[in-house]
This record gives sequence, structure tokens and C-alpha cells, in this order.
Amino acid sequence: MKVFGIAGYSGSGKTTLLEKLIPQLTARGLKVSVIKHAHHGFDIDRPGKDSYRHREAGASEVLLSCGDRWALMHERREEPEPTLNELLGHLSPCDLVLIEGFKQEPVPKLEVYRPENGKPPLFSERTDIVAIATDADLATDLPTLPLSDYAAIADFVMNIMQLQERPC
Repeated sequence: MKVFGIAGYSGSGKTTLLEKLIPQLTARGLKVSVIKHAHHGFDIDRPGKDSYRHREAGASEVLLSCGDRWALMHERREEPEPTLNELLGHLSPCDLVLIEGFKQEPVPKLEVYRPENGKPPLFSERTDIVAIATDADLATDLPTLPLSDYAAIADFVMNIMQLQERPC
């Protein structure tokens, strides 16, 4: 599995970019997975549901399954937060794993930059940023791609990750 990151500050459009990029890549025959790091707690379950009650009762893992999907919830309790490599080990084989967040992980990344966020670009501090998706004029030698040119961004990712298009 090859791993490519999407980095940027909150509100820069990382999730929207991923939402538009994934269909571009899957249309080229790639199997794509995503790992998103949340800086705040989250819960995909709801109080009162059986699976929630099982976790509240102390189960370390609860796997939900139906005809359309399955989800494994793992309660860390006192365990340390897993590393990216540990999380990757839970995924089924695929061509490309896109990661959102994980700014500190040393994997090639595309920075999503919007100057209206009032934050400085990350690329000047991060050597693993290989390109920038932005509509701003930036002084950099890195490739810059228009934020909404999802086909060009997909071409770039496929090229930098040395992925080949496959017939669907």
C-alpha cells in the first residue's frame, strides 16, 4: 500500500478535496482507502444502541455488520493512541491510502492552502510536502495546483506515487 497525505489547517478544504479526489482516482481503476486523524473525540455510535451498550459494558472491540458494510470499533481505554503504521495494518489491501491530518508523519503530502485562513503555509517548515493545492500566488519551487482542478491533482498523485491507471 502506498500512503499519501493531505495536510493543511482546519478550514482549508482538506475533506472537500478528498471527497472530489477519491472519485478521480477510483475512476482510474485504483482501490483507495482513507485514514483521517481527528484531533477531538468522536463516536460513530449512539447511546441506547446495542453496540453502544456493549462498549459501555466494557467490550474492547465491537464489530457491526450488515449487507452493505461493516465497522470495527476499538475502545482504547488506557492504551496509547495507535501509530499510523498500526492503523495501516487494520486496512484491507489497496493501491493507495490517503491520510488526512497526521501532519507530523513523514509521508509525501499535498498541502491545501488558503490565505484567508490567516495561517502561514506549512511547506516552508515541512520537507515532506511535495506540492500545494491553492488558488493563491506563492513564492515556492514546489508544484502548485489549482484547488478545484481535481483531475490535475489526481494526475499529480498518481505520478508522484508511481501508480498506473487500470481498466475498471
